[in-house]
Amino acid sequence: MRVLYLSRGGNPHDRRFLTALAGTEHEIFFLPMEVSADSEREFVPGQIEILDLPVMPNPSDLGGILERIQPDLVHAGPIQGGAYLAAQTGWHPLVSMSWGSDLLIEARDGAGREKAEIALRASEVLVCDCRTVREAAIRLGMHGDRIVVFPWGVDLKRFSPSLDGQLRVRLDWQDNFVILSTRAWEPLYGVDLTVKAFIEASKNDPSLRLLMLSQGSLRAELLEELEQAGLSDRAHVPGVVEPEELPAYYRAADLYVSASRSDGSSISLLEAMASGRPALVSDIPGNKEWVRSGENGWLFSDGDVEELATDLVKAASSRSELADMGAQARRIVEARGDWTSNFPKLLEAYQLAMSLPVRQVG
Repeated sequence: MRVLYLSRGGNPHDRRFLTALAGTEHEIFFLPMEVSADSEREFVPGQIEILDLPVMPNPSDLGGILERIQPDLVHAGPIQGGAYLAAQTGWHPLVSMSWGSDLLIEARDGAGREKAEIALRASEVLVCDCRTVREAAIRLGMHGDRIVVFPWGVDLKRFSPSLDGQLRVRLDWQDNFVILSTRAWEPLYGVDLTVKAFIEASKNDPSLRLLMLSQGSLRAELLEELEQAGLSDRAHVPGVVEPEELPAYYRAADLYVSASRSDGSSISLLEAMASGRPALVSDIPGNKEWVRSGENGWLFSDGDVEELATDLVKAASSRSELADMGAQARRIVEARGDWTSNFPKLLEAYQLAMSLPVRQVG
């Protein structure tokens, strides 16, 4: 089967799917929308042909590529991006892939909602990573029996429990309670709430330390807040780390924290759980599919800085319980979030799309 994979490009998620698809019997063509073909060649297996789209592509640009390569199936996402563009070409079958926020946030109203409805009407199958996104798609008119749900999952060998403390030794944090955030420094991911809660919690527990990875538009502002609070020496902010370094940061942490305002099945949450770390996360629906308060972590009210600060102190005072909570977190991911077990469900979605009658749009 010839598959055109149309997506953002330039990110680890697409590269992971493409690497797995390269190991199948299918012939895969990759069309990145947000980066050039040349920029992706070193990250994508050589047997995948990478194509180029013009900047700000229109349906006729994509239509010309489709006519040339004649794919048996188009895989496209996110919904208002690749899936919407593919829907306008009229090419079938179309498997649309939601990235979570496209249906949970962008499709709430206006043009984002209209584009989502058009893309879903044209899709034989929708692939998404949690029940929360599935429900959002159904509200937008997608038939439930055409939705395939599977968490993208994590590599359970790379992300595994360990007592490796080299990073803590390097930071001289052996006796401290280490909190980890891996989210982008953007309002959507609530990193501003995480920093404010850390500052507040540190007034009651000076043993707290903060590892904050990634980068983003809020970085300068939040570093200034930490400095003004006199806590710069209690936070380590290395920026974006190489993928091979990431497991060591999870293993250096006592607790994973995310104050994200919207998520499907968060990959970083699953990585933390696979690493045997309990999680303290906002009580948004996507997180509630993975975290049970008091069992494998805690949930706090979305947007509530004071509650998050209180829970940070509570977690630090519950160190004797963390190992059992982390072990339970690992078991949950082993059962439901294993990349190796979950990826074949994408191929099942392809087969479902091939077996269904073409959607009639109009």
